[in-house]
Amino acid sequence: MLLICLLGLSGITAMAQTPKFIFGIKGGVNYSNLKTKDDLTDQNSIMGYQAGIFSRIGGAGIYFQPELYLGTKGNEFTSLEMGSVIFASKGKIKFTTLDLPLLVGAKIGSNKLNLRFMGGPILSFIIDENNTLGSTYNSISNFGNYKKQMLGFQAGSGVDLGNLTFDVRYEAGLSNVSQSEKYSQQQNLVHLSLGFKLF
Repeated sequence: MLLICLLGLSGITAMAQTPKFIFGIKGGVNYSNLKTKDDLTDQNSIMGYQAGIFSRIGGAGIYFQPELYLGTKGNEFTSLEMGSVIFASKGKIKFTTLDLPLLVGAKIGSNKLNLRFMGGPILSFIIDENNTLGSTYNSISNFGNYKKQMLGFQAGSGVDLGNLTFDVRYEAGLSNVSQSEKYSQQQNLVHLSLGFKLF
């Protein structure tokens, strides 16, 4: 009898620890800017979008969440410092990227109602570039020449309400997206997103 009870408890524990799998779609907006080395430029953030898919697997309050989405990000430059002279000149760079965040998180609550915290690396592949930099920027070798990928780190929090999932994240650039080391630029973003769990 005791053995049967122990086996029963073991089965319940195993069921409780069985990883849950979630798959869904997501979309949202972001506000991004390019931080330039040594503050050689002034800039304004621009608004972009993101749309794609996500999955989540985990148990016991810990989960792994890979995502894949298409997004836009970039920057609006307003001035450039060259030596001791500051040139007031506007120019905009906008990237269309394929983004792959690999996030690890913890949650408090059930799959249908919870508070979540997450963080992890993100790899972005630039698939299109819309460059409207002015003559001041184009006169500088390599300033407007960008690489085809960038590495960053995301951290944030979110909540699940039924099949809806809301996230707020900050993304910090870890790599230089510019071809120039002198004008090294790192992409930074704030994300707001809404997702829907399909299963």
